[in-house]
Amino acid sequence: MITPAFCQTMARYNAWQNQSIYMAAATLNEAAREEDRGAFFGSIRATLSHLMWGDLMWISRFDGGEGPGGGIADSAARYDWAALWAERPKLDARIAAWAWMVSPDELADELRWHSFALGRDMAKPYALCVMHFFNHQTHHRGQVHAMLTAAGARPDDTDLPFMPEEVPEWR
Repeated sequence: MITPAFCQTMARYNAWQNQSIYMAAATLNEAAREEDRGAFFGSIRATLSHLMWGDLMWISRFDGGEGPGGGIADSAARYDWAALWAERPKLDARIAAWAWMVSPDELADELRWHSFALGRDMAKPYALCVMHFFNHQTHHRGQVHAMLTAAGARPDDTDLPFMPEEVPEWR
């Protein structure tokens, strides 16, 4: 279904797009990042907070490392701008490290975890969970991209074929 190469490409895309979104958001003041813009989580910062929480939740299931704690209901309020700015590059590096270590056998296996949101143990194809992970990122970054554009900020292009070979360091 999917391969380690897919995971590696999507991890690079994730890091590239997060850098673009964060750099654009940094051009706005705090009030603009906190303004309710009608997205599911309201503001730019709240949506980025939920995305950070969700990424941490999923990567902890994949790599066995530390998760975010707390629940989805608190995810939008979990991280302030300073924490997001400091932690996002570290999380993207963790995602990339996992992507370069995941094996075809793992991707063909089943992932088991306890869903606190549903209150039960879960078992799903590992590859399906990985696809959800990357799709969830793209979905919420799309919301943030629209909010940033409406606020006058200019994130980079989002087209996968135009991704640079190397994701540059955060400026």
